[in-house]
Amino acid sequence: MQAFIEQPKRIPFFLKIGIWFSERITGKTMLPARILAWYPKAAIGSGIMEALVAHEDGEMDQRILKLIRMTASHAAACPFCIDMNSHEHLQHGITDEEAASLRGDYESVSTFSEREKLAIAYTRVISQTPLKFYPELVDKVKAAFTEREFVILASTAAQVNYWARLIQALGIPPAGFGENN
Repeated sequence: MQAFIEQPKRIPFFLKIGIWFSERITGKTMLPARILAWYPKAAIGSGIMEALVAHEDGEMDQRILKLIRMTASHAAACPFCIDMNSHEHLQHGITDEEAASLRGDYESVSTFSEREKLAIAYTRVISQTPLKFYPELVDKVKAAFTEREFVILASTAAQVNYWARLIQALGIPPAGFGENN
């Protein structure tokens, strides 16, 4: 399976550096970054956003952020995003049962905390089209999360949605994160 367009034959040097770093970190060819080299402004903007995304911040630990990323990936039905964001879920304390539930009925999974269930529910709302925010859910999320955490939750889900839309619009297939190297 190939993307809708090929990567450029010549990638500007300053973008090659960023691509090299991302591929070194992931251990995979990062086709999204390579194809974005056709328009360096989009590549730079996307790279900066990715570099500044929350990886852990107070109570917003790696587990809850991984749950947000996985939920948004499934909600957007992005195979590349699901592959990348679900990879190594066990290392973030997310069981196979919990991971599978993010595609459907997560509410019946007893191992999710109430905060995690609220984060999953809000991520689904953020990821739906059209957007429709339910005041009761917003109030529950605001009560369970600090203002800073609320912004981290919303921006993390929105960041995954950005990538999901862009990657699908470019026809980029999964990179094989779930495959054994």
